Amino acid sequence: MLGFLLARRGVDVLILEKHKDFFRDFRGDTIHPSTLQVIKELGLLEELLRQPHQEVRQIGAHFGNREVHIADFSRLPTDCKFIAFMPQWDFLNFVSSHARRFPNFRLKMEANVTDLLIENDRVVGVSAETPAGTLHVRAGLVVAADGRNSTIRSRAGFEVIDSGAPIDVLWFRLAKQADDPPQAFGFAAPGAFLVMINRGDYWQIAYVIRKGGFDEIQARGLEAFASDLARCAPFLADRGRAIQSWDEVKLLSVRVDHLRHWYRDGLLCIGDCAHAMSPIGGVGINLAIQDAVAAARLLAPGLVRNDVRVRDLKAVQHRRERPARMTQRAQIFLHEHLIGPILSAKQSVDPPLLMKLVERFPKLRGLPARMVGMGFRPEHVDEE
Repeated sequence: MLGFLLARRGVDVLILEKHKDFFRDFRGDTIHPSTLQVIKELGLLEELLRQPHQEVRQIGAHFGNREVHIADFSRLPTDCKFIAFMPQWDFLNFVSSHARRFPNFRLKMEANVTDLLIENDRVVGVSAETPAGTLHVRAGLVVAADGRNSTIRSRAGFEVIDSGAPIDVLWFRLAKQADDPPQAFGFAAPGAFLVMINRGDYWQIAYVIRKGGFDEIQARGLEAFASDLARCAPFLADRGRAIQSWDEVKLLSVRVDHLRHWYRDGLLCIGDCAHAMSPIGGVGINLAIQDAVAAARLLAPGLVRNDVRVRDLKAVQHRRERPARMTQRAQIFLHEHLIGPILSAKQSVDPPLLMKLVERFPKLRGLPARMVGMGFRPEHVDEE
């Protein structure tokens, strides 16, 4: 997204992508109203929404036989009052196809960045491994968007501040059936919680566990695991037994952290590389895109002149750090006051007080919808 936005402003851009394509098992497929608004400002919304997707205007959670409505996006002050569920590989292919229309945009696949080029304490480029050998690229600015396990932020020596996350997530697929609900979200049972994402012909399941608890779950066996799934969502009772091996279940280690400084001379970090988010709310992708929009607006003039200075990079962090940290604090609150009590429950599980209030007073559903759908500081494309 950042490469697309910079290219349309006349900046020469090279994206180095580690994999040979975008078809991978991403953690989430949510395109939130804030991102849809950016796409609209780019004049591409109608084309995007012609891609296969589902639109969700309300979010709810199931506590046993009780369904609680949590967020209502119809109240948002934006054109798209819904979350679009679209496979992330389709979204990435859509964005990159439009970016390629600019002659100054290049995307090189199978280019795994392994190190930084540094001269006189300034980052001047990167080294990458490709099928043809080692590639050295010099650049006026390197932007690290390589996620929570970033090679670049490690090589740059940035200080990482860990806010702690008491959960991990098990990530796997289950088949869909004709009488399944069209879109399902949170399902809670004593000691268990899962989220279901509709991917057309199958469900992508995110099963939340205590940090470091996967070994214990494996020791209990696949039959017990299938029973745990059925306690959360009874309509999955038979399908959980379709998991034949733990190889079909991926452990996603959840982290909530941030860099003290997102930048040094010649280098900027954005997205999960700068602030790793919990999967709670599915907001990490959209925060990363908001970082990209802000960075493009603030840096494009200097990049056109080949004169980006440290103060310009500092301005990006100043603009985006507070929204990211506020979102992380909200996620930590939900870890402690929603997920934690569910995973600790023995006999029954009830919605927390805040959810009961939102359920009782429907107008309050606009508040969580705004936090999830728009974030604390939605960004807009610079029409210049």
